[in-house]
Amino acid sequence: MNTQIKEDFLPAEKGKLADLLERNASQWPDETALIELNPIHDEAKNLAWKEYSLVETGHSVHYRSELTWRQFDDQANRVANMLLAHGVNRGDKIAMLLMNCIDWLPVYFGILKTGALAVPMNFRYTSEEIAYCTELSESTALFFASEFLERVEAVRESDLMSGIREYYWVGMDPPAYTTPFEETVHGFSAERPETAGTISPDDNAAIYFSSGTTGFPKAILHTQNGLYTAAVTEYMHHSQRHEDVFLLIPPLYHTGAKMHWFGSLMSGGRTILLKGTDPGWLLHVAATEHASVVWLLVPWARDILDHIERFPEEMKNLDLSSWRLMHIGAQPVPPSLIKRWKEVFPQHEYDTNYGLSESTGPGCVHLGVENIHKVGAIGRAGYNWETRIVDEGGEDVAPGTVGELIVRGPGVMKEYYRNPEATAEAIRDGWLHTGDMAKEDEDGFIFLVDRKKDVIITGGENIYPVQIEDFLNAFEPVKDVAVIGVPDERLGEIALAVIELKPGREDVTEADVRAWLEELPRYKRPRAIVFEPVPRNATGKIEKPKLRERFGAVELVAQQTEE
Repeated sequence: MNTQIKEDFLPAEKGKLADLLERNASQWPDETALIELNPIHDEAKNLAWKEYSLVETGHSVHYRSELTWRQFDDQANRVANMLLAHGVNRGDKIAMLLMNCIDWLPVYFGILKTGALAVPMNFRYTSEEIAYCTELSESTALFFASEFLERVEAVRESDLMSGIREYYWVGMDPPAYTTPFEETVHGFSAERPETAGTISPDDNAAIYFSSGTTGFPKAILHTQNGLYTAAVTEYMHHSQRHEDVFLLIPPLYHTGAKMHWFGSLMSGGRTILLKGTDPGWLLHVAATEHASVVWLLVPWARDILDHIERFPEEMKNLDLSSWRLMHIGAQPVPPSLIKRWKEVFPQHEYDTNYGLSESTGPGCVHLGVENIHKVGAIGRAGYNWETRIVDEGGEDVAPGTVGELIVRGPGVMKEYYRNPEATAEAIRDGWLHTGDMAKEDEDGFIFLVDRKKDVIITGGENIYPVQIEDFLNAFEPVKDVAVIGVPDERLGEIALAVIELKPGREDVTEADVRAWLEELPRYKRPRAIVFEPVPRNATGKIEKPKLRERFGAVELVAQQTEE
C-alpha cells in the first residue's frame, strides 16, 4: 500500500474530481487514456463519436477506439459547453442510460464541469424503473443509445418523464425528438467552461441508485469531495502506477466499476473499456493489451478458471506476464475460489474490497495484498475510514460476536435524495449503517456473515446463508450457489440451496450434495435443494429477491432431519 500520495499526482486544489482529468490532460496530453474494445458489430456503430478501427486477431474480430488524455478532456469540455448552451444550470440533474463505451466518461465529466449532477442509471432498468428514477432524481435531460429506445419510448410521454426537456441520442439514426449527440457536440468549444472554476468540493456532484432489492431504488446523493476521496482511497489501496493498464469490465453506472477506475484517473494510467465477458475474450485482451490490474466479479473469475481447465492449449499462446493484480468486490468471495486462482496464477497479488453505493463504492473496508492469509475476510477499515460492529442498541460487540457493520468516512453519502426518513435510518451520528451482519477476529479483520435481511431463522437458530454458500462453493462440481430462506410450517423457515452445476457435471445428484454437506452442523444444512442457474445482476450480486419470489410461495418437499 502507498504510505503517501506523491504530490505531483494531485492538483493544486483538492476535492474536485474534474481537476484530476485536467491535470492528466496537461501532464500527459498525448498518452492514451481510454481504449474501447467492442467485439459486436451492431453495437459499435451506435457507440462511437470517433471512428473505430477494425482489428483482426487469432481470437476474434473486434472494433477499437482510443482517446488520449487531452482528447478526453476536450470532449468533456465540449459536452459541458453544449449543455450550458442548452440551458443546463448549476444543480440540474442529467441522466445517463448508456452501456460501457468510449463516450461514457467524457459525458460524465462534462456534466460535472457544468456544476450539474450526473445521474447514471442501470442499463438493465425496465421502462417503469427508468421513468421512476428520472422522476425521483428530478432529471431534466437524458443521454441514451439505441439499446434503450423501446424502453424509453414506452414511457417518454408519461407524467413521470415530463421533467425531461432534452433527449441526447448517442449513436446513429437519431429519433426525431432527440438531439443527435455526435453531430451536435463537435460544434462546441473544447475550452474549459467558466463554470468548472466555480465548483466547490462541497457541491453536489452525482446521484447513484441503490440496487433496489427491497423495491424501487433509492437515490444516493454524493458531493464533489466524496467522489474525489474515493479516487484517493483507490489509489492508496492498490498502488496504481502511471504505467499500469486497468482492464475495466463491470458497468460504469455502478460505483464499484467507476471508483476502481478512479485509481487510473489518479495515476494517469491507461484503461481498457471492454465489451463482453466471455472468458476467452477476457484472457485474450489481458494478454494483447498487457493489462496489469483486473477487477473481476466472482462469476467471471470462476468462468476464467473453468475456461483455462477446458482449453489448456489456448493458454500456451497467451502472455499474461504483465498481469500483477486481480481483485474482487461487490459480493462475498469464497476462499475456495481464491485458493484455486492462486494455483493457476501463483504470481498474482490478490485483494478484495468492500463498499456500498452509499459509501462512494468500494474501499471503506479493504483486505490488502499483504493479507492474503486472511482470505475470506473483507479486511479492515480502508484509507480514511473507520468501522464498528454493533448490536441492535448501537453498542460495540465483542470480537467474534455477530453484529451490524457500520462505517464512517469522507465518502459517506450526503443523503438519500428526497427521502429524509430513509436517510435518518441509514446515517446516525455520522455512521452509515450498512445492513450487513459481520464479525471481527482477534486481529481486527472483518468477516461478512450475511445481509441483515437475508438471515434465516429456522427453529429459533440463526443461519447465515453466506456460510453455507462458501461451504458448497468448495464442492468441485458446483459452479454457483445461492441459499435463501423459504417458509416452513414447523420451523418457520428452512434453508433452500439453489445450485448451478458446472457444464458436464449434470450427473451430480441431490444425494451427492447431501453427502458433501455432512461436515456441516445439521441445523445449517439446507433442507431443500434445487438445481438451476443462479441469477446475478450486472455487478455480480445474487438476485435473491427473484429467488424468494420464485420459491417463497412454493411448497417444497424438504428433508426434515431431526436435530
